[in-house]
Amino acid sequence: MGLNEKPLSTLHEKSSYNLEDFEVPTGREEQWRFTPLSRLKGLHNGTAAASAQVVTQVRTPEGVQSEWVGRDDTRIGKAYAPADRVSAQAYNAFEKALVVTVPKEAAPTESISIEIKGNGAQGAAYGHIVVVVEPLAQATVVIEHDGSAVYADNVEFVVGDGATLKVVSLQDWADDAVHVSHHHAQLAKDATFRSFVVTLGGDLVRLSPSVSYTAPGGDADLSGVYFVDAKQHLEHRLLVDHSEPNCKSNVDYRGALQGEDAHAVWIGDVIIRVAAEGTDTYELNRNLILTDGARADSVPNLEILTGEVAGAGHASTSGRLDDEHLFYLQARGIPYDEARRLVIRGFLGQLIEKIEVEEIRERVMSAVEAELAR
Repeated sequence: MGLNEKPLSTLHEKSSYNLEDFEVPTGREEQWRFTPLSRLKGLHNGTAAASAQVVTQVRTPEGVQSEWVGRDDTRIGKAYAPADRVSAQAYNAFEKALVVTVPKEAAPTESISIEIKGNGAQGAAYGHIVVVVEPLAQATVVIEHDGSAVYADNVEFVVGDGATLKVVSLQDWADDAVHVSHHHAQLAKDATFRSFVVTLGGDLVRLSPSVSYTAPGGDADLSGVYFVDAKQHLEHRLLVDHSEPNCKSNVDYRGALQGEDAHAVWIGDVIIRVAAEGTDTYELNRNLILTDGARADSVPNLEILTGEVAGAGHASTSGRLDDEHLFYLQARGIPYDEARRLVIRGFLGQLIEKIEVEEIRERVMSAVEAELAR
């Protein structure tokens, strides 16, 4: 399969399953200008030697099927075609793909758990996951990443007619890990998709969530929190492609940064095509800069090709802690350090409370508390 005949948009010009269709990035491209290529350890140019340093384990509730399949399985790549060089490298390099299927009208009470653990940062590992939620089914998927690794992967979420999928993705890598990942959700008629991304660990993490619609009535909500420490590079690049009428999307990502050379990048792209009348969309990114030497780049982009929309907007802010909030708390006898923690906890906690899996929600709050204690 070659280059996609239909350009994605002026924001995303091509997609292809063939690695040769993507030039090796130099850092001058819009798509790569914020990413420190020298820290990708060869994921972007093919010099990273393949290794078996990443192990994936899956646990599914009764009635949910999981299987490891070969590259020729027709479900692989059906919902998503790679949109950059690293994604195409991962697509062409994985050996087996994990396919999880939630059958029609099923509604398991337990979460589907996928644990991805790195056992070393020597060489590179590649993966591919497909989650299929059949019509009228409901499911929650928790994807956890930890350990040391150089890892690139693609994850496809295929949500059927009237189905609901909730996903929590936790990046809690070791300090030396490099992770570049694409998460794509394809929504059918009246499908609902809820994604929550938590990015805490790793030397460099670049995560690209995207959403597309195949019929009217789709509803996507993409939320995320990240905490960036000294010398970390955490990057989130989102794309919501509205190509069907009467669909919704909402994006809300928040981050906190502390330490010298802490760097957060958030790119939010929303496309509303000519046929997507009645679209209702909004995207928001907010960053708290806690110390000198930290940097946040936040770029919302909205491309509207029809005048018949229900709503479309975006906002982005990056700044210091609000002195008025701190003064209010200190005036009531709360010491400065505790007042600072309360403000940051409230800033991120508003989103973290949306995580419905209690165990993961508590782990994330504990991790944020540990970051604040540093």
